[in-house]
Order: sequence, then C-alpha cells, then structure tokens
Amino acid sequence: MKITKDNKELVNTLQDLLQKNYDAEAGYKQVMQKTENQPLKNWMQQKALQRNTFATELDFQIRKHNAEPKASGTLTGDLHRGWINVKSTLTSDTDEALLEECIRGEKASLTEYEEKLERFNEDSEIKTIIQTQLTTVRSALNTVKKLEDIIG
Repeated sequence: MKITKDNKELVNTLQDLLQKNYDAEAGYKQVMQKTENQPLKNWMQQKALQRNTFATELDFQIRKHNAEPKASGTLTGDLHRGWINVKSTLTSDTDEALLEECIRGEKASLTEYEEKLERFNEDSEIKTIIQTQLTTVRSALNTVKKLEDIIG
C-alpha cells in the first residue's frame, strides 16, 4: 500500500496520541510510587494500565496503516515527570500535590484528544476508538478532581 498524504497525517495524529499515552502511563506509575495512600495507589495503577491499553490500541491502528509506532513518550512528558519529582520533594502535602499534577496531565490529554478527534472521518473505526478513549480520559479527570477535593 502506498502511503498517501492523508495516511501520513492519520499516522502522525495517532503517533501523537500514542506518545501522550506513553507519557500518561509513565506519569501515573511515577506518582503511584510517591504515595502511601493504598486506595490512591491502586487507582493510579489502574489508570497506568488503562493508558497502556490505549497505547496498545493505537499501536495496532498505526501498524494497520503500514507504519512503525513510536516506542517512547515525549521530551515534554519527561520534563513533566521531573517537575513532579521536584514538586513532591518541596511540598509537605504530597498526595494533594501529586493529584494536582495528575489533573494537569489529564487536562493536557483531554485537550490533545479533543483536538485530534476532529481529524478523523465520522464513521471510521479509529474515530470510535479515539472517542472512547476521550470519554475515559474525561472521566479520569473528573475522578481525580474529586479525589483532590477529598484529600485536599
């Protein structure tokens, strides 16, 4: 199959989302290690696994379009995790600070998904996958905000 401009744009959009999910998974794994609150740790582990599933779904779609999926996240994600390390070290209320970073990350994911969703055809399988993932990210954002209210 010849890679067309449309196919290349589609693959690039999927690659962006794939990397965002690698970043989110790594971020959740990192903050999970920084809390002693077991229910919070369990929730973060669940979110990390969910983002791993998202990445697997996106990886499959990229391969279906005859492209090689990217293998890691972004420099921005690495920098954000570095900031989490610094912030949690300087903050006495660690769980609240970690949840604030989760909120920041989920808001960024939500924005990215909303922007990317518009690039897919209405009836495409990919649009359905992206819409489902977007709904899950939105739900995670709402949940983490509630958790912050309870803990904070």
